[in-house]
Amino acid sequence: MDHEVTLALSGADNTGKTKQLGILARRVGAAALLAGPLDAHDRRWGAIKAQGMGSWWFETGRLGEVADVLATSYLQRARQGAGERAGLRLIDRGIPMLEASLAATAAVREGLSPAAAADRARTLLEPFGQDLKAAEAGEYGIVLLHHEDPQIGADRALSHERSFTPTYAGYQFHLHHQIHRLVDEGRFDEIVLVDTRPVVAVQDEIRRSLHPHAPWAPARCLPRTRVLALGGMSESGKSTAGEYLRTRHRHARLKIGYLIDEAAGRAGVDDPYALAPVVRAELLLDSLDRYAAAHHFLDRISLESLHELDVTRELRRMLGDQLTVLYVETAADVRARRGTAGPEDVSVRDRTKAARGADGIAGIAQAVVDNNGCRLALERALDRIVLDAAWPRTVPATVPVNSLGLPVALEAFLAALLERTAASSEPVIDLLAVTGSGARGKYQHGWSDLDVFVIAEPDRTRELAKALEEVHGDLGDVKLGLTVLSRAECQAGAVTSRLLHVLTLLGTGALLPLWARPGLTIPVPALADDVAASLEAGVQSVVEVRRQLLKGSPDLRVLFKVTALLAKVLLRFEGIEQPGDSEALHLLIDTTPDPEHGLVDRARTDREVAQQLAHLVLGRWMNTLPTAEEGAGTP
Repeated sequence: MDHEVTLALSGADNTGKTKQLGILARRVGAAALLAGPLDAHDRRWGAIKAQGMGSWWFETGRLGEVADVLATSYLQRARQGAGERAGLRLIDRGIPMLEASLAATAAVREGLSPAAAADRARTLLEPFGQDLKAAEAGEYGIVLLHHEDPQIGADRALSHERSFTPTYAGYQFHLHHQIHRLVDEGRFDEIVLVDTRPVVAVQDEIRRSLHPHAPWAPARCLPRTRVLALGGMSESGKSTAGEYLRTRHRHARLKIGYLIDEAAGRAGVDDPYALAPVVRAELLLDSLDRYAAAHHFLDRISLESLHELDVTRELRRMLGDQLTVLYVETAADVRARRGTAGPEDVSVRDRTKAARGADGIAGIAQAVVDNNGCRLALERALDRIVLDAAWPRTVPATVPVNSLGLPVALEAFLAALLERTAASSEPVIDLLAVTGSGARGKYQHGWSDLDVFVIAEPDRTRELAKALEEVHGDLGDVKLGLTVLSRAECQAGAVTSRLLHVLTLLGTGALLPLWARPGLTIPVPALADDVAASLEAGVQSVVEVRRQLLKGSPDLRVLFKVTALLAKVLLRFEGIEQPGDSEALHLLIDTTPDPEHGLVDRARTDREVAQQLAHLVLGRWMNTLPTAEEGAGTP
């Protein structure tokens, strides 16, 4: 940090300039210098405020006087402290805003068009022209816009006011048009659209724009970080929930009180709880931001515990969709029994929390979880909340039965099954898809099963069983591998690694179902979650490979398939997705020293070759593990 950078943040009223500068200044710390308000840079402001600033601005002050006071203040602010030390000078409203606000004032006072008002402002500012040009050249200017349309922007600005006069409304209309004119003229280095975006998203964009010009300033603000904040009364289960989120869903588990105290210490605040709730929320954001920057590999954080309604409201406003407020709802008698210090202690703590509005947080929470039942129910509810945020949802496209290239008898079976389960006004199922080789056009009679995946609710099980019984004869000697899940199990991720992979394929469109209920949405698991879960499939396949090898006469078909599954898992951790059994085995074997050509093809019909192939793939798996001696730390 060997030079000074001046960030001038411009924009119309209520775009959040002051908020954004305050957050940035707190984060930068001692290296940041807030230039202060305009009225601190000219003595005449005292008398102006005494007679009423609005009256002077729009009525009593001569327009030339208004221009002189404003220009003098802007220039004095630009000079004061500039170049005295390296760091970041932060200015609320850059030099171009002088021209915009003066033009808008002239338009309202003299009934001018936007173009005429711009000319009037330029004429009034001519005496200061060279100085203003030099001051503007020393600023890195970012403008915040309410909206791309200046009229909508003016309406947005006024919507934040409790009341306003027709004069002020006209001023906002002209101010937005003048700012957009300056944008079109290229008077700002960067444009940030605020629209309805949360504070943190805007702050992140400001930092991304600023960082290349001030590399010592923070580059981002909570990028891609999801925050799950836990609220609830005493002994409701917040700590249990926080620990589960840490161990199962990789959330960094942080305490709100600690974060606020840390930020207060940096800011030199002795008692942060004497500050306004909005300031406490900003202190909390500052610590969150610093923690995320120091642990850039984390993208999930849980916060315990929300006790203040107003602070929670402000956090929601600042973080937007990056924050999920979760309230753990538990009956008073249940919480009284859980208290290790007795029911009275729980009651005393409840009264303190209620006084801060903790019980009202349920009313603004995105999720309220009932924790009066078993722990497993709490964990499944947490799974659903986390995955709803982490996994997007999609409406699957479908393909006709005859597109799979299956034998006629199997096409007839599937068509008849769909006729009985999906054709009525009240379908029995929600989705049906063929998986495995049958979905890839690789079905081989006598070797392949017909694997079918169904989403259906538990209360439709009998109807589904009846439909299967009615059409089962069409299968002949083909083995049906049927898997049924409910929507709730899919959404909570309560599935095996194989089924998670099926959901991933369905969600990404790599696998298309034969039918889906109109409007049905399904989760799209993250590929990283799918790959991580496939380790379980690898372990299971290793167990089955060994089981087959230890038989006197292994089942050739089973041995080949589980060996292929193990090969697919090994390839996945190399970033290779290969759903075909033979293809996956070929890819893996071809990377071994002195690969034996034709081994995979012969393994389909020769039991001894299949065992040889299984030993080779099993050896690749074992090579990924440390030996017993290495694991024990032996040199």
